[in-house]
Amino acid sequence: MDLGLKGKVAVVTGASRGLGAAIARRLAAEGMDLVTVARSRDALEAEAAHLSGTYGVRVTACPVDLAAPEGASAVLEALASFDAVHGLVNSAGATKRGNFFSLTEADWTLGYDLKFHAAVRLSRLLWPKLKAGSGAIVSIAGLGGRMPSADFTIGGSVNAALLNFTKALAEVGSRDGVRVNAVNPGYFRTDRLKNSLRSTMEQTGCSADEAEATLLARLGAARFGEPEELGGFIAFLMSAQAA
Repeated sequence: MDLGLKGKVAVVTGASRGLGAAIARRLAAEGMDLVTVARSRDALEAEAAHLSGTYGVRVTACPVDLAAPEGASAVLEALASFDAVHGLVNSAGATKRGNFFSLTEADWTLGYDLKFHAAVRLSRLLWPKLKAGSGAIVSIAGLGGRMPSADFTIGGSVNAALLNFTKALAEVGSRDGVRVNAVNPGYFRTDRLKNSLRSTMEQTGCSADEAEATLLARLGAARFGEPEELGGFIAFLMSAQAA
């Protein structure tokens, strides 16, 4: 299915690895030019070169820390050489897990700055361009925003705030012609999941297969998702077919 994205421009944050990288790959495969954003310069630039070489699209790597207020401004500067912006994918942000009483003020501040405040800043700065291009914003908000967990108080709170913000901004978008959505992905085969399963194995002494089976049973799921599957869904939400 041709989603009509060829030649359009999108910003993808958290694009050096994991779900963000998978989303960037799918958008590039659809023919979109990209500005990819992450803190890890080497990984981000390597991924950008791969996307450009593989799919023949223009990819500008923007290695910045979105937790800092000036990070969003750097993204806007990276877009200066593009004629338009048609999409923003907010995928940056991993929050610290742990016992509530062991989490510090700095942990909470970083969690909100990198995931929530970064999405707010980018949405505000890019809105005029997205409005002009009849674009779309998609934010990746974890399941914790809807399913609270005692060991995920920061992530759950941040994601809940992001969901509320998305709903409110969607009302503005309906007036300005900008589609605004959030996605609550489940468990996907990323390095983060692998690390979580490895931690379970170390704590319980179980095998990798047993750790996977236990988590899937707790989730009531038949299997874990593949990052490419989420990438396809985000590409659809970026397209006019999702209007």
